[in-house]
Formats: sequence, structure tokens, C-alpha cells
Amino acid sequence: MTKGFKAARRDVIAALASGDYLHASRGDIEVKNLLATGEVCAAQVIEVIRTCNGSHYRSSPHHAVASIEVHVLKRHGWYIKFYFIEPETWFVSVHQ
Repeated sequence: MTKGFKAARRDVIAALASGDYLHASRGDIEVKNLLATGEVCAAQVIEVIRTCNGSHYRSSPHHAVASIEVHVLKRHGWYIKFYFIEPETWFVSVHQ
């Protein structure tokens, strides 16, 4: 089931605000996930996400597990990629 832009934006902001999120493991995490490395904080990511509208959004199936919908937001030079595996929110990339 797809979430759509509004639901994905609402849910990812809620996860960031509560601190209830995880980071997907990857080899280049130091350049691809500034949230995981602490170079940006959740509040900064929320600010970017709040400025997004549907034109800044796309989604597609996860490359390894097609039933997982991966969400991407691109705004003000930021690239934010995440997915939900209930009840968790997983960040893949947060970078400029």
C-alpha cells in the first residue's frame, strides 16, 4: 500500500519530532546521511521537509524488497530518502 506525499510527510515529521527513527546501514553513510552523523539535527530536516510539496516528492519500490515504498524529497538542494517498516521510520540519505 502506498502512503502518498501528504501521509509520508506527516509521518516522517512525526518520527523526526519524536526521535523515533533509525538509519539504514550503508558504506557511504558519512556523506549520504548527515542526520546519522550528527552534522544536521532532526529539527533542521523537519524545516526542509515542511517546505516540500508534492512537486518535490517521488516514491518507488525498494530495490531489494518491492513491497517497501521508498520516499524521496528534493528541496533547496537537499536530498532526503526514507522508508517505513511499521512501526519504524528508516532514513537512507539526508544530504545536500
